[in-house]
Formats: sequence, structure tokens, C-alpha cells
Amino acid sequence: MRKFYKISYEQFKKDVCDDKELYESIELPKRSTSKSAGYDIRSIEEYTLKPGESHAFKTGVKVEMNDDEVFFIFDRSSVGFKYDVCLSNSVGVIDADFYNNEENEGHFAIKLINHGTKDFEVKVGDRIAQGIFVKFLTVDDEDKNIKKRKGGIGSTNKEGK
Repeated sequence: MRKFYKISYEQFKKDVCDDKELYESIELPKRSTSKSAGYDIRSIEEYTLKPGESHAFKTGVKVEMNDDEVFFIFDRSSVGFKYDVCLSNSVGVIDADFYNNEENEGHFAIKLINHGTKDFEVKVGDRIAQGIFVKFLTVDDEDKNIKKRKGGIGSTNKEGK
């Protein structure tokens, strides 16, 4: 199953703010056309990204997918091409076990960096990135990995049960 959800309002209050109206206004990612590969991810905050600056935009969203899939997050072509703004980590990788992890419910953010010479203004509802689901393969002789994800971003380096 592939599906986007809002994080819970309790998680939203921890990660973003206590604004029920903003929470209710969150738009789940969707494709713009029937042939689009990417699901547009929108900002839930206004922010002016200055040249040389980076900022992590919260989304209020989590994503569920099959165990043999990954959700890759990429720049929107127009943002990089027109404004020299891109993801700070080049490509975001969201694994299936990030969904509903105990640290942040799987709430993902989009960290952008401005490599341009002009301010990049982001408004609530602006499309700031795109995500694509991809099936992946594993090697046939892989050891069984019994670790379980315990947390959010960077948690695969943490010891799990």
C-alpha cells in the first residue's frame, strides 16, 4: 500500500506549532498530471531563503509504502533551474520503516539550500519538492537484518531491537 497521511495533531504541535487551522489546511502530496512521476510536496510555512542559507521546511506529512519500496525526494526542476535552489542532501531517501517510527511518526521535512544570488520566497502551499516511489532489489545472499528502526532522521545509525 502506498499512501500519504497527515501526522497526528499532537506530533504537529511538537514539530511545527499549535495552529489547528494550519494543520487542517495541509495538502497531501499529489501528482499534477496523469503522466507525472512525482508527487508534489508543499510548504506549510512562509519563509524567505537568503542566498547561501539553508532551511528545513516541515511538511506535516508521513508516507506509507510497501516493504520493498523507497520514497525518493527530489528538487522540483523549476526551482533548481530558475532559482538555483536545491535539496541540501541532493536526494532524500525515505525508507518504508520510517513510517510511524516512535520518534516522529515518520514526519518528513524538505531541507532546501539557496545557491543563487537572490532571495527565494516560499509561501504556504508552494510546491517545494517532489517525491517518487521506487521498488528496489536486494542481494540474494543478504544476511537477515533483524534491526528495527527506533527513530526518525539518522536513526539507522542508532542501535535498534
